[in-house]
Amino acid sequence: MPDDDTAHPDSAHPESAPPGPDRHDTAVYTHGHHDSVLRSHRWRTAANSAAYLLPELRPGRSVLDAGCGPGTLTADLAAAVAPGGRVTGVDAAPAVLDSARALAAERGLDNVRFATADVHALDFPDDAYDVVHAHQLLQHVGDPVGALRELRRVCAPGGVVAVRDADYAGMTWYPQVPALDDWLDLYRRVARANGGEPDAGRRLHVWARRAGFAPEDVTATSGTWCFRSPADRAWWSDLWAERTVASDYARLAVAGGHADEAELRRVADGWREWGADGDGWFSVLHGEVVCRVRP
Repeated sequence: MPDDDTAHPDSAHPESAPPGPDRHDTAVYTHGHHDSVLRSHRWRTAANSAAYLLPELRPGRSVLDAGCGPGTLTADLAAAVAPGGRVTGVDAAPAVLDSARALAAERGLDNVRFATADVHALDFPDDAYDVVHAHQLLQHVGDPVGALRELRRVCAPGGVVAVRDADYAGMTWYPQVPALDDWLDLYRRVARANGGEPDAGRRLHVWARRAGFAPEDVTATSGTWCFRSPADRAWWSDLWAERTVASDYARLAVAGGHADEAELRRVADGWREWGADGDGWFSVLHGEVVCRVRP
């Protein structure tokens, strides 16, 4: 197992290119690590973001959490496999792991560690983990099939690889604020220009088969987040309004010629309009797959 400070450059490549860990990533993480992004990441728990995986977790199991971010989900996974289990959280961004380590220490978890890593060239031996998990990762890499092959490599026979990703085209909301239609179109264009696939959720089962899993070993489901209460609407709309004008996503949208600052402000205003509507409702669709590794 690598030391906490082991660094690996993030790498991936387009789905159509030959897969392999020796290729380097041409994809750019669309969201970046602005506070408006990390607020949403810190909200995630096993209950609201990995319920489909919970039946596979039990004391004593070893877990790899790839793309762990600030570690709230990772900490829940560590609690679920205690006592006797161990969890490694990895992310390509070293700075965000400081928050993850602080959270684990705050929760008194001594069975979790964190390291920087490249999802296409993980510094772990074959068959190292019973459960390999990735939440909202494959939509941001240039070669999701190659990433799944690498996740499969480090999963022990009899274990599972579990991935969950949003599907932006499947998101829906009420009322139909026109600026949110513009937001969805803009986000999908920016994400694809960065080398990712924003509608990853509907593709996960296909990518899993291309990565070498037999169709009968792949269980595909879906899950949602729903934002309806006044507090949920305010939180969701505020973070997206801020992300639209202040994050790496905003910078990339302008630099790539997808929108100008006036357009971004108009979209941000649309988010605030939706959040202020007492009838507001927003649903985020996710695809989920549990892929079994045969003994």
